Amino acid sequence: MQKYVDREILAGVSTAVLVGRELVHQHCTGWADRESQTPMREDHLFRVFSNTKLITSMAVLLLMEEGKLELDQPAEEFLPQLAQRQVLKPGATSLDDTEPSRSKITIRQLLNHTSGLSYGLLDHGTLMYKTYNEKRVLNAFTSLADMMDVLAELPLSFHPGTAWEYSIATDVLARLVEVVSGMSFDRFLQLRILNPLAMHDTSFVVPEHKRDRLASYYAGTDPQNILQRGLRKLDKSPYPGAFVTPVARLSGGGGLVSSIHDTLALMRSFMPDGDTLLQAATIKLMMQNQLPAGTGIAFPGVGAVPGKGFGLGGAVTLQPSSIDPPAARGEFEWGGIAGTHWWISPRHNIAGVLMTQRLMSFWHPFSFDFKRLTYEALGHT
Repeated sequence: MQKYVDREILAGVSTAVLVGRELVHQHCTGWADRESQTPMREDHLFRVFSNTKLITSMAVLLLMEEGKLELDQPAEEFLPQLAQRQVLKPGATSLDDTEPSRSKITIRQLLNHTSGLSYGLLDHGTLMYKTYNEKRVLNAFTSLADMMDVLAELPLSFHPGTAWEYSIATDVLARLVEVVSGMSFDRFLQLRILNPLAMHDTSFVVPEHKRDRLASYYAGTDPQNILQRGLRKLDKSPYPGAFVTPVARLSGGGGLVSSIHDTLALMRSFMPDGDTLLQAATIKLMMQNQLPAGTGIAFPGVGAVPGKGFGLGGAVTLQPSSIDPPAARGEFEWGGIAGTHWWISPRHNIAGVLMTQRLMSFWHPFSFDFKRLTYEALGHT
């Protein structure tokens, strides 16, 4: 990791490895803030963005275990805005060029991103990107309930269950949790996940007395080349006051701040031989590929990600590609757009966490270096 700091690709980075539930490696290098020369410490806080999705998925699955919902239940039974969907026809150039959906969106499809919903984040230039941004679907200053009302007016990108598209579905799941539980999303997370796991540094807003622990957020000087030397600080991303000022949107897809200590507590809750929040059968289900045969994950501008399926809350490595170590088969993982990344290998009973604050794509070269070196150090080849 030090080479990425020395080459000014990362300001600072914190890593940790579990073997079972035992912490066998933890290390910080570089700066939490380059400008003030604040060294990265184990207690620093990070914007985890899409790593929020794992916690949101856990919330849904806790409700499933209680019998309050079923994975293949139509989501419209709780969220009527998802009923009577229209779907864009192939090659559509207008929002009116649609046909009725052939099936209802299920809760499982929201969990595995096959619902047909879009995001308005990565697919620049497409009709749905333009529409989601014009309608301000991701507006942080509106509630999850308001978001559902906006989505009710928009078509799906494809028929539910027929393709994979990274989407706002996990924010929809956050609203589902509110409706089913009768609690606000942050309240449910606090009572059912964060408090039981003693994740006291994880929240939607960093309280004032902890703000000096929030690591600074950076981007590269060349957005087209993530390995280009040089960093610039992002003071107002994704909007002014993000993560330090309360807003209406409790984003289940990307709204949390956390620490490496808390993320390790979360990882331990998935490891055997100890207390877990979810039942063993549920954890096993999460880590199994949930996509239809012949379907894989892909991102606009990146294309298909070789060998990756998707479970309930994270990607599943079906066949290690050139960027994965061979030992990664069966791994469950996900990364946030700011550089936080977790992975669990049920086959080898190990887990890794890497946390940094550097805007880039979902597949970070430093994360794969860390993963490869971990497997090698533990003798898994």
